[in-house]
Amino acid sequence: MIEWTSSALFGILLCIFTYEIGLWINKKAKTPLANPLIISVILVIAILQIFGIPLDNFQKGGDFINMFLAPATAALALSVYSQWELLKKNWIPVVGGALVGSAVSLGSIYGMSKLFGLDDVITASLLPKSVTTPIAMELSTEAGGIAPLTVAAVMISGIGGAMFMPFLIKLFRLDNPVAQGVASGTASHAIGTSKALQLGETQGAMSGISIGVAGILTVVLHLIFFS
Repeated sequence: MIEWTSSALFGILLCIFTYEIGLWINKKAKTPLANPLIISVILVIAILQIFGIPLDNFQKGGDFINMFLAPATAALALSVYSQWELLKKNWIPVVGGALVGSAVSLGSIYGMSKLFGLDDVITASLLPKSVTTPIAMELSTEAGGIAPLTVAAVMISGIGGAMFMPFLIKLFRLDNPVAQGVASGTASHAIGTSKALQLGETQGAMSGISIGVAGILTVVLHLIFFS
C-alpha cells in the first residue's frame, strides 16, 4: 500500500477523487457551506491519517497539480476579455475597491497579530492571505515568513469567502454584480472567483480582474508599510 502511494499518480488521483466527491455532496446539499474544496481537503486528511500514508507521498502528486495554479488563474482572462467594455466603464470602482480591500486585509491582519502577540515570522506568513497563492508565497518568503503557513492562510481565506459570499451579499444587500465580483476577487482570490462565476459572468469577470489588481496593490502596499 505505502509503496504504491509513493507514486505521484497517487496524489493526483486522490485529489481528483475527493474533489469529485465534494462536487457531488455540494450538488446534493445545495448549500455554500458544502464547499467542494473544503470537503476534498477533509477527505484527503482523513485518508492519509486512517491508512498511515506519509504526507510526502501525497505531496508528490500535489506538487504536480500546483503547477497548474498559475495557468488556471491566467485562464480567467477569458471571462475578463468577454466583459472588457464593462471593465472600461467601471475601472475606477475596480481599482478603488481592490485598493481599499487590500489595505483593509493587510491592516487587519497586522493589527490582530500585534493584538495577540504573534511574532514577526507568523505575521509575515499571514499578511498576504487574501492574494493568489503564487504572489502570497513570494511575499511571505521575502519577508521571512513560513510558506506552508501562508498557503494554509490563503486557502482558509478563499474557502471562507466562497462559503459565506452568498450570505454576506444578502446581509449587506450588495446587488451590484460589479461590486460582488470586486469584493470576491479582492478578498478570496481564485477560490472566491470560482463561486463568483456561479453567480454570473459579470461577477466572474470582475472577480478575475480584481485578483490581478489586488495582487499588484498588495505587493506595493506590503513594500511601503511592512518592509
